[in-house]
Amino acid sequence: MAILKFLGATRTVTGSRHLIEVDGRRFLIDCGLFQGLKQLRLRNWEPFPIDPASIEAVILTHGHIDHSGYLPRLAREGFRGPVYATPATVELARILLPDSARLQEEEADYANKVGSSKHHPAMPLYRESDVHEVLHQFESVNYGRSIELTPRLSFDFIDAGHIIGSSFVRLRLVEPDGEEKIILLTGDIGRYGEPIIHDPSPVAAADYLVLESTYGDREHQQVDARARLAEIVNATVARGGHLLIPAFAVGRTQTILYYLRELEEAGLIPVVPVIVDSPMASNATRLYLRHTEGHDIEMKDLLDERRNPLATKRFNLIRTRDESKSVTNRDEPTIVISASGMCTGGRILHHLRRRLPDPRNTILFVGFQAAGTRGRRILNGEPEVRIFGQMVPVRAHVETLESLSAHADYHEILRWLDGFEKPPRRTFLVHGEPEAAESLRQKIAARAGWAVEIPDYLDEFEL
Repeated sequence: MAILKFLGATRTVTGSRHLIEVDGRRFLIDCGLFQGLKQLRLRNWEPFPIDPASIEAVILTHGHIDHSGYLPRLAREGFRGPVYATPATVELARILLPDSARLQEEEADYANKVGSSKHHPAMPLYRESDVHEVLHQFESVNYGRSIELTPRLSFDFIDAGHIIGSSFVRLRLVEPDGEEKIILLTGDIGRYGEPIIHDPSPVAAADYLVLESTYGDREHQQVDARARLAEIVNATVARGGHLLIPAFAVGRTQTILYYLRELEEAGLIPVVPVIVDSPMASNATRLYLRHTEGHDIEMKDLLDERRNPLATKRFNLIRTRDESKSVTNRDEPTIVISASGMCTGGRILHHLRRRLPDPRNTILFVGFQAAGTRGRRILNGEPEVRIFGQMVPVRAHVETLESLSAHADYHEILRWLDGFEKPPRRTFLVHGEPEAAESLRQKIAARAGWAVEIPDYLDEFEL
């Protein structure tokens, strides 16, 4: 008997954790952190819904923290099996997970220093030592290579086109009578026609589909992203202000750098300092240049010409805290890209505290802002937000460029679904807020007549 159980990313966009149980043997696809609303974040601190020691392996769709960030805690609680991931995802985990631990430790230390936590003492969810332990459990698996999990269950990775190394997980289950069932979990689906990486790979068949629905109720702005970015840069520089871009360290940061380099070379924006203030983003940017297996033709051509597609003329990668502090003290207009993308933590908070009160400055959001995050509150027009225990007025210009998101909108999801030769027996929508998931459910059902369900937290289904 095979069971699919949803341990996260149900009616929310974070905490991706999906359990497959075959003949009593357990495998987890993704192991992410919950982010955003407090009631979701508290799940990170609750006992894991099943015994971590009973999980034989974890399979990662990609490296983003909402898909991988709980792994150190899972291992600390008893998980000892392999963590399967593509080579680029393995490298990203070596960057993202230690950074996640450092941020948690720094925030706990700061909370204890200023007394801003209700917990005494404030503690991190996990430490760097926990990360180093789980990193030993990672095993690289190339796209298309089949890995046997049990005599009846195997899997392979398919390029998802979301970030470097991202993948769909295709599980093949052989029934006792010899019939084969395919269970496909998308993780996050990428965009079509984006720079740097491939389009999402077409898939022809699945019996059961676990599908993301982040942008299930909307379409990305039908604007020229480069032209709009140029307008925002030029308007901010003309005011003598700074452009601050909260961006996910992996994916969005590299796309923005690619566009800024193109605009600068074309003379469409002035040459100003472009600063990536995130050790994690700095390392990820170098990784993007190395992993050519995920590059599209244009990216490969630029590298063949020995050009850096991700560097402007006054480009800086910031590593130390002192360097970061010096950035916030600059008077000359700058473009600063810093994590985290939803403004939930990291160095972006120090920049926001300094730049938000000044109407000359611009805050540009380029990715999804989950409910309950500081980024969503700024985007919703709240006049002030709490940063490090203090209320900071929001007087800076606030812009959004959703067309730079790495997630497919509903048009692109439907386009990808058109590749199926027949409907799956059941489709489960995850990784979307309730309105988005319900909207996508209706669109898929109306367009294709598919059987589509939106599971709740801890729901399980026999396959």
